[in-house]
Amino acid sequence: MGRKRHSAEEIVNKLREAEVLMSQGSSVAGACKQLGVHEQTYYKWRREYGGLKTDQAKRFKELEQENGRLKKLVAELSLDKQILEEVAKGRFSAAQHNF
Repeated sequence: MGRKRHSAEEIVNKLREAEVLMSQGSSVAGACKQLGVHEQTYYKWRREYGGLKTDQAKRFKELEQENGRLKKLVAELSLDKQILEEVAKGRFSAAQHNF
């Protein structure tokens, strides 16, 4: 069975639905079954998105993606810097590597 990716808004809405179902006497397992998610997924979502409003959750996801992009950029630039430092020190030459 394929996995469905839920948007941040969908996750917040499902967490709210789960709260309503549980306040009406349903168990966590029952609420998760009605929502169509696994209990582990529910707890993971609650840990990440608990207490967030829909617009905050959307912004949170955008910031996570931007953070990942920036981390990748920093790693690439650090590697470039290290290579340039080695070239400047003379550690890298065509004679050492058979091209």
